[in-house]
Amino acid sequence: MTVPDGVRERWVRTGGVELCVAELGDPRRPTVVLVHGYPDSKEVWSEVAARLADVFHVVLYDVRGHGRSTAPSPLRGGFTLEKLTDDFLAVADAVSPDRPVHLVGHDWGSVQSWEFVTVKRTEGRIASFTSMSGPSLDHFGHWINKRLRRPTPRRVGQLLGQGAKSWYVYLLHTPVLPELAWRGPLGRRWPGILERVEKVPGGGYPTSSLPSDAAHGAWLYRDNVRPRLRRPREDAYAHAPVQLVTPLGDAFLSERLYDGLELWVPHLTRRTLPAKHWVPRTRPDRLADWITEFVTATEDGRSGTAANGKHADRFGGQLVLVTGAGNGIGRATAFAFAEAGARVVAVDRDAEAAARTAELSRLIGAPDAWAETVDVSDEQAMEKLAARVAAEYGVVDVLVNNAGIGLSGSFFDTTPEDWKKVLDVNLWGVIHGCRLFGRQMAERGQGGHIVNTASAAAFQPSRALPAYGTSKAAVLMLSECLRAELADQGIGVTAICPGLVNTNITSTAHFVGMDAEEEKRRQQRTARLYGARNYPPEKVADAVLEAVVHNRAVVPVTPEARGAHLLSRFAPRVLRRLARVHPPL
Repeated sequence: MTVPDGVRERWVRTGGVELCVAELGDPRRPTVVLVHGYPDSKEVWSEVAARLADVFHVVLYDVRGHGRSTAPSPLRGGFTLEKLTDDFLAVADAVSPDRPVHLVGHDWGSVQSWEFVTVKRTEGRIASFTSMSGPSLDHFGHWINKRLRRPTPRRVGQLLGQGAKSWYVYLLHTPVLPELAWRGPLGRRWPGILERVEKVPGGGYPTSSLPSDAAHGAWLYRDNVRPRLRRPREDAYAHAPVQLVTPLGDAFLSERLYDGLELWVPHLTRRTLPAKHWVPRTRPDRLADWITEFVTATEDGRSGTAANGKHADRFGGQLVLVTGAGNGIGRATAFAFAEAGARVVAVDRDAEAAARTAELSRLIGAPDAWAETVDVSDEQAMEKLAARVAAEYGVVDVLVNNAGIGLSGSFFDTTPEDWKKVLDVNLWGVIHGCRLFGRQMAERGQGGHIVNTASAAAFQPSRALPAYGTSKAAVLMLSECLRAELADQGIGVTAICPGLVNTNITSTAHFVGMDAEEEKRRQQRTARLYGARNYPPEKVADAVLEAVVHNRAVVPVTPEARGAHLLSRFAPRVLRRLARVHPPL
């Protein structure tokens, strides 16, 4: 394989094998060592490594028997955790003899790295450890024993669930068959399987050494799994800060497997990611950001870097853009994401209000926050905003299309100009946001989430809200259609339907068919009604974050919104009767 520009290679001899080691970046900077899993080679890290090399001295090596590293002879007994630890120490001594290294492992790279970070002989050589999709076999063994000793229905379910996910481990313990499969049809079809099932892009991965890598790597399981699970170490405590990244869609490992990990790791930072197993290939941007943040914090003497919010493990470092963020639900949503550690772009047509939201977001906990001024109904202005955000801040991870205006009055009193104004903001503003920022998410290929603020009026007809209800019903249907279209690309779409929420939309809503004085009275009476209801926008913001975490499709928020949603599904005639009632305003 051709060595990319800027990559330096060396060979490290240890324990009868030669390890192929690649280095990127300035050796004077902190060293980050990336350890690959099964059935991979070091190229699984190429996208992450390229992103880290601007900041760190990055080191990748082929585990013994993989890639361009030589295999032990005989294979049996040549892949024990003790020998893998020898390999790691040899690499660390070669690339960073005078400073501890920051360790990052995926899959079996993480499994063996847990050994490195918990044995005494490596103490002082590891500054931090980022783990993903690979538990400590010792911790796993204790996890199993705890559930066997005190079996409750939940614990038995967890055991059975993880047992089902571990089906491949049993197959790899069978003699000869795994080697025949990998050197035969499975080796040829594996790249296509990864692309279809895991949405893993190509680009030099997997390499041509895959069949032999997978055949040799079967001994990682045979040499270690059963012995360690039967007799897990009692002293497997981490002697360095650990960042745990858990892909929520991992087909091989249950999230519950890491319950109680704090007992073994004094300094633990948790992250979760809506992704499948091969995150080094499918989420390189997010991993690079988290690794950079964690390593930098450790170098600065801060062992825990995640924000303290309820969803800090999920949104820490992510880029969230909220329209209509100058007040009300938009501002509360920006604050909620800021508290969860997200970077926030506060967008509003009121420049001063947007700037205030960004300023407060930084104070609340956002690593950074920016204000942008735009009218969401202006297509060209939105196109410029999308280009500017991507160039200056990056591709948005979560988009919240929240900007909207109110309009009340009978159908025949609503002029074409009224219709155009409400549809331009409430519907076209959402369309512009989804089209521009959603396309960037899709082209990046690393997933994301879109939240569109609809309304209980989307499924609750009203004689007083024909234009407003129509705009919000369109937003609801658009969200459902986009959810179906973007699901294969890992992009979730949610329609939030708040209901009666105490925001200033009531005092700014337009009432048609009356003079200015009467409209002012209606605005004041509506504002008093919503104020008496006193449902805070912060609860809507909480619902937004929960919806993103759980990838929910339609979320009616207030009790009355939930009630109307149920009626629309099971008793629509009741809603139609209620729609005829004159509003008490």
